[in-house]
Amino acid sequence: MIKIMLGDFSVKKTKQIFAHLFLMLLGVGEANAEYALNMPRGVTRISNDVYDLHMLILWICVVIGVLVFGVMFYSIYYHRKSVGHEAEQFHDNVKVELLWTVIPTIILVAMAIPATKTMLEMDDVNEPDITIKITGWQWKWEYDYLDSGVHFFSSLDAESNQARQLNSGVEAADVDNYLLNVDNPLVIPVNKKIRFLLTAADVLHAWWVPEFGWKKDNVPGFINDAWVSVQKPGIYRGQCAELCGKDHGYMPIVVIAKEQAEYEQWLEEKKAQALAEASSADRQWSQAELMAKGAEVYQANCASCHMADGQGVPGTFPALAGSSIVTGAMDGEVAMVLNGRGMMPAFGAMLNASDLAAVISFTRNGLSNKVGDSVQPLIIKPMLAAMTQPEEDDDW
Repeated sequence: MIKIMLGDFSVKKTKQIFAHLFLMLLGVGEANAEYALNMPRGVTRISNDVYDLHMLILWICVVIGVLVFGVMFYSIYYHRKSVGHEAEQFHDNVKVELLWTVIPTIILVAMAIPATKTMLEMDDVNEPDITIKITGWQWKWEYDYLDSGVHFFSSLDAESNQARQLNSGVEAADVDNYLLNVDNPLVIPVNKKIRFLLTAADVLHAWWVPEFGWKKDNVPGFINDAWVSVQKPGIYRGQCAELCGKDHGYMPIVVIAKEQAEYEQWLEEKKAQALAEASSADRQWSQAELMAKGAEVYQANCASCHMADGQGVPGTFPALAGSSIVTGAMDGEVAMVLNGRGMMPAFGAMLNASDLAAVISFTRNGLSNKVGDSVQPLIIKPMLAAMTQPEEDDDW
């Protein structure tokens, strides 16, 4: 069976690869097959310009390579010693030296003109229709629509998150778009100029969607910018392209491009969802509600380090099951979850009051812990408000 499978691969798949390469070299094949050998053309004007520039430079290099190696092989073969040729004895030739200096210079200038044009176009972020701030976190993305006030975090989807954990009972092969799906995708309208402001809250990240034709680094304390105008509706997937920690491979990007009317409807739904989440922090939650919501929040934000059962990773991430902080005074755990410590991020900057209250209550009464108490969103809400208040300047 193994021999047959290997034989099938070596014949069938190899034929597909070389057939696709041949068509691509003829200019009639594109990088859209399973075994694509070229960069994608993309769905934006920039990505198409980058693709065209790439192909132009590629063919220039191919022509130069054919000419140089052709002359070299011709000279070696027809002027070899075995047919009676003897090497010429000379030290310099002004004409030849001028030629091999001037011709490459002309070629480089000719290549630089379209390259510079494309780079200037990529950096032209003026007069955008929409501005979105993208902040990288370990290990999720924060999206802030500066024009409409919509704000949310985007994390690895629940199915992929569960499948990647050992002994979860979920097979990765059974999950659609494994490690390339999120719980809250970025939504943009088509045929609009979208300006992105990119930064990071902790370490270096990089926001990359191949079909958009560019990649930008998210640097803490610094803002990069880029823009995109998607030409057709669809779902476009990407990933963090900068090694940012142990879960670097688990922070995908999903962008959904919608028609303007659908985009506006999505905006209204997001605003309504934000209002509902805010109002949920003003009521009393039952213990069952806190535990159910807390389990969801824990799986999405905590299980990757502390494991699904709360046992942690010995020597790296402490166990929450039986932890003295989790089972101790409530104030200690609340402070740690909100403000972070060491490698643990400050979840007070990521989660709302309801999610924070729920996950704290869950860790104290789940994961084999049975403290018996709980915390309400009403208690967490003023703490979050205090965190966002600017510090007073004594010199003002």
